[in-house]
Amino acid sequence: LCVLSLRARGYRILARRYRCVAGEIDIVARRGKVIAAIEVKARDSAAGALSSVTQRQQQRITRAAEQFLACHPQLARCDWRFDVMWVTAERSRIRSWRRILPQHLTDAWRV
Repeated sequence: LCVLSLRARGYRILARRYRCVAGEIDIVARRGKVIAAIEVKARDSAAGALSSVTQRQQQRITRAAEQFLACHPQLARCDWRFDVMWVTAERSRIRSWRRILPQHLTDAWRV
């Protein structure tokens, strides 16, 4: 769902669940000259999503991004940023179905 949302907004997905010794990145996406390492969470709010990405987890994602860049030197001139996406389920008052809503916070932390 997050991948579809990103594609609809002009991102090209470079990797999903990128894993290396250093860590893991849920989604690596590019739009223009910017590469986004995106952590995905299932949370009810932005605050909940952000607080669930600990400093240690940020460090692992950052190291994984460095490894990704080392394996893809053609991306060396691109800018990097670290984003958080979260998915919430919103229940309709009229019907008993739920609507799934992906949210995207760009530049969630800096290194």
